[in-house]
Amino acid sequence: MTTICHGFSVRTMPRIAESLCIFAQERIVADFNWNDLRAFLAVARTGRLTMAAARVSMDHTTVARRIAALEDGLGARLFDRSPQGYALTPHGERLMPTAEKIESLTLRAANELGESDQALIGTVRIGAPEGFGSYVLAPLMAKLADRHPGLDIQLVAISGVLSLSKREADIAVTLSAPREGRLISRKLTDYGLSLYAAPAYLNARPPIRTRADMAGHRFIGYIGDLLYAPELDYMQAPDVDIHVALQSSNLIAQLQAALAGAGLCVLPDFIAARESGLRRVLPDAVHLDRSLWLVTHADLKPLARIRAVTAMIVEAVRADRAMFTGG
Repeated sequence: MTTICHGFSVRTMPRIAESLCIFAQERIVADFNWNDLRAFLAVARTGRLTMAAARVSMDHTTVARRIAALEDGLGARLFDRSPQGYALTPHGERLMPTAEKIESLTLRAANELGESDQALIGTVRIGAPEGFGSYVLAPLMAKLADRHPGLDIQLVAISGVLSLSKREADIAVTLSAPREGRLISRKLTDYGLSLYAAPAYLNARPPIRTRADMAGHRFIGYIGDLLYAPELDYMQAPDVDIHVALQSSNLIAQLQAALAGAGLCVLPDFIAARESGLRRVLPDAVHLDRSLWLVTHADLKPLARIRAVTAMIVEAVRADRAMFTGG
């Protein structure tokens, strides 16, 4: 008799069966349901039933029921429950790599079978820094929707980093290339940052003709202990005593403060160029260069919907290359 694993037979998916047999000590779990493992992975990655439920499009009671069913089938407790959330037990830790292998195989099967006709349907979640997300990706969403009406696009533009390994996003734009995990990255573009201020601020303060003139001026910048990437730590000027009097963890908040005349602010040129209410200060003496990287998980990269969205992101950046690099 052939054991069925939610539509995949042991004959056609031997590696899935093998993974389960290893974890269950050579005992095949009858009537194994992939959705039970989806619930397990979601809870393991979020630590919360409600967050996990949203991620897998189930209600939290269904997620809890699927976890219980998986524990019963395996004969092992997978989570310790507490008011703080769900934490993996040693059995859960052992199951995690196996579950991720099965997830990878399932995604591969979906790509080979379900997307063999290159149907562009489903959800794609993009994670990006708030500046790039708001000024580059958000305007791109209309074109994405028109070109690929079968896709649901989720844009997460935050002051932080989403984990592709934990499936918090399908595609990420990051400030550096990842150094670990089954992730595939490519440099999206270099970009410049310069010093900017509103005319209202500059007209009311002593003129800034040299770097030394910056001393005594009011700066806007990041909160030091909340920096999520070393690439954002650019308020270092050994030749000038800089005082960052106004601080925010959010780049858009810094931009709005600068537009309101609150002080001097280091901003990406591709953002400041879109704001007529800003003037560039000391363009020849203050300039920084950084890079943006486009990252996908190795399991998702072959999917047609992922390829389509990444291609449009690359296309948008290439079309506006001068805005990023000044060239």
